[in-house]
Amino acid sequence: MESTPRWLKVLDYITATMFIAAILMVFFYAPTEAVMGAVQRVFYFHVASGWVGMLGFLTTAVAGVVYLKTSCRIWDIVGLAAVEIGIVFVFITIVTGSIWARPVWNTWWTWDPRLTTAAFMELIYAAYIMLRQGIDDPDRRARFGAVYAIIGFVSVPFTFMSARMFRTIHPVVVGINQPGSLGGFDMTPRMLQTFLFSLLMFTFVFADLLWRRIRLGLLADKAAQMKMKRNE
Repeated sequence: MESTPRWLKVLDYITATMFIAAILMVFFYAPTEAVMGAVQRVFYFHVASGWVGMLGFLTTAVAGVVYLKTSCRIWDIVGLAAVEIGIVFVFITIVTGSIWARPVWNTWWTWDPRLTTAAFMELIYAAYIMLRQGIDDPDRRARFGAVYAIIGFVSVPFTFMSARMFRTIHPVVVGINQPGSLGGFDMTPRMLQTFLFSLLMFTFVFADLLWRRIRLGLLADKAAQMKMKRNE
């Protein structure tokens, strides 16, 4: 068993420290929003989780492009690792969004353009995982995954822009809220600082998880190759 790299351990400590700091900022530094009250605090992790999800899908698409150019196995492992992380964090985004929506919109879910496109994006990448499982040949599976990841990434900017392209009740975080959007609010300086720190912290979480998942993927790939040689 390979020992954990020194810099990965350092990243673990930095990420854990930032996570604790972010929680303290969310609950004790950022002021309570005047209209929505305490439930608005979900916002800081809700948006940051969505950021990690989209960052994961972007990484998968980039890894797909590099794999098609180089046919280097490591990029398929990177792509799979990133998409798994992305799926988990987009799911967290949807769940925390529902928690936020219940008291603000008086419903757990509504087929709003932003929510609908986010759910559609999540299903696209869940299908990526399932369809890969049906391909036995590693090289063919990697090529399929690369092409799928590149095409599937179209859903990411579409989801991001949906609140700007369509009439929606979902607030626009970056930019000007559309008239009629529910849950929108103006951030005070402390809110903005907490929000930006949460984004930074979740970026470190993504890097830490990605590094660890890639290491696990490399070990699994090595084990699979040893098994194939044993069966020859």
